[in-house]
Amino acid sequence: MKATLASRSGAWRKRPLARARGWGVARPRKGHQARPLPRSAVVGLILLGPVILTVLLGPWVAPYPPDELNVGPRLQAPTLAHPFGTDAFGRDLFSRVMAGAGIAVKMVSGSVVLSMSLGVLLGLMAGYYGGWLDQVISRAMDVWLAFPELLIAIVVVARLGPSLADAIVALGLMGVPVLDRVVRGAAFSVRHALYVEAARAVGVPDRRLLLRHILPGLYSPIVVMGTLQIGIVLLAGSGLSFIGLGAQPPQPEWGLLLASGRRYMAQAWWLALFPGLAIVVSVLGLNLLGDGLRDWLDPRWSDGLHRRWL
Repeated sequence: MKATLASRSGAWRKRPLARARGWGVARPRKGHQARPLPRSAVVGLILLGPVILTVLLGPWVAPYPPDELNVGPRLQAPTLAHPFGTDAFGRDLFSRVMAGAGIAVKMVSGSVVLSMSLGVLLGLMAGYYGGWLDQVISRAMDVWLAFPELLIAIVVVARLGPSLADAIVALGLMGVPVLDRVVRGAAFSVRHALYVEAARAVGVPDRRLLLRHILPGLYSPIVVMGTLQIGIVLLAGSGLSFIGLGAQPPQPEWGLLLASGRRYMAQAWWLALFPGLAIVVSVLGLNLLGDGLRDWLDPRWSDGLHRRWL
């Protein structure tokens, strides 16, 4: 009995010291597998679920070919046979919206891969080497950021020509400065870390040091910015198609469908409603997923310490 009381009293005496050192309050969990996803990420995944299923199963479950004419009466309101109605050529709008999901994935994937490749490369070089290289890259990014992003995309597409491929290039170039700034700041903060200094001391080449030691430690901001960049690219790409500088007819791109439906707003409201809803739901889901991933990858949010700071 005395031993039990002594052990308990000893434990209570040690507890204030443990709390003062930050132990016993909220121990960090090993890996992200033990952390539950934030609610925003779950809601984002729920919103993106139908879009993902449409991309994967759309060609097999679409009731009609997206470009087939006269599958129904012209400008028919939504019915059981045509859930989203038909357009001015009698094409099924539901099938065209489903096909537009695949075009949206192709557009955002190509643009984000291009912007992340250039942005991560420039940010790593500027943050790791510093000096005159950092000054040159940073000043170039300052000039780049002085212009509105969508304006740069419009200028590039107008110079290359209106098409989906040129819009992908323009949207990819649009996101380079933001990713460069994020990666540069993260690389600048870890370039003097102990493991980087140790690797440099044993003679690890700079290329291997950047790819094997520094870049894996930056995956959290890269993943978060890449997820948020997808929503921005999707919205900007739909805007380019809306003004005629992106995808061209008869491609069933959502922005192009929205532009063609604005002519019939008075008599066929469904032509603009359903493509617009597809854009809104997709962008909202991507933004919520990006916010949730930011919180999930932040260790301060995993142990509950953020509640003290809010």
